[in-house]
Amino acid sequence: MSEQTESFVSHLVELRDRLLRAVAAVVIVFICLMPWAADIYDLLAHPLMVALPEGTKMIATGVVTPFFVPVKVTMMVAFIIALPVVLYQAWAFIAPGLYAHEKKLGLPLVIASSLLFMTGMAFCYFFVFGVVFHFIAEFAPKSITPAPDIEQYLSFVLTMFTAFGVTFEVPVVVIVLVRFGLVTISQLREARPYVIVGAFVVAAIVTPPDVVSQLMLAVPLCLLYEIGILFARFTGKRPAEPTIEPGDA
Repeated sequence: MSEQTESFVSHLVELRDRLLRAVAAVVIVFICLMPWAADIYDLLAHPLMVALPEGTKMIATGVVTPFFVPVKVTMMVAFIIALPVVLYQAWAFIAPGLYAHEKKLGLPLVIASSLLFMTGMAFCYFFVFGVVFHFIAEFAPKSITPAPDIEQYLSFVLTMFTAFGVTFEVPVVVIVLVRFGLVTISQLREARPYVIVGAFVVAAIVTPPDVVSQLMLAVPLCLLYEIGILFARFTGKRPAEPTIEPGDA
């Protein structure tokens, strides 16, 4: 019991150290970016400002909102930049408890999932925002003057970034499910109709109530599902587990 207690405490200490290193990486990047917080927010708002009538500006309804919103955006950017360090710390914590073949699969999946998440965010920023904002601006009545609130815009952006980032993780999820024998490729193919319906349901929930943004989320989700099935054919089911524990000699 004493050895088990010591092992548990040592794991907690290591977890604390890994968390502190991950947080420190984010904080260091955040401090370095703070002098350009306003510029970073302007860059984030660029897709919307291009779609609005010339001369239109966003508004801030709160007293401290003009300060805190750019700070939140800068923190988000700092986390994305420091994401490789954060993922490495998570990987370094769990890797000792994995089998050799799991380590070979785990690291590529961590790298792929981080790249896919950032790809989803980039797709949302460079393509989806421009189309959606122009679509909304075209349908806006000419009798109104749009004046978006910066805090509401940030909330909208974070929701969209999260939705598209998670959507682009679908291939990784499919590969993991097949690799660990939870589903087969034939079962995934049979589930296509349900996945298509589910994709449009999810898109209707997490995106604004317009057809364009819903299609831009649902269609990539379906395509990424097919890509996951394609790559899952090359990974196959994991080999049988060895009889010894990872820590045994």
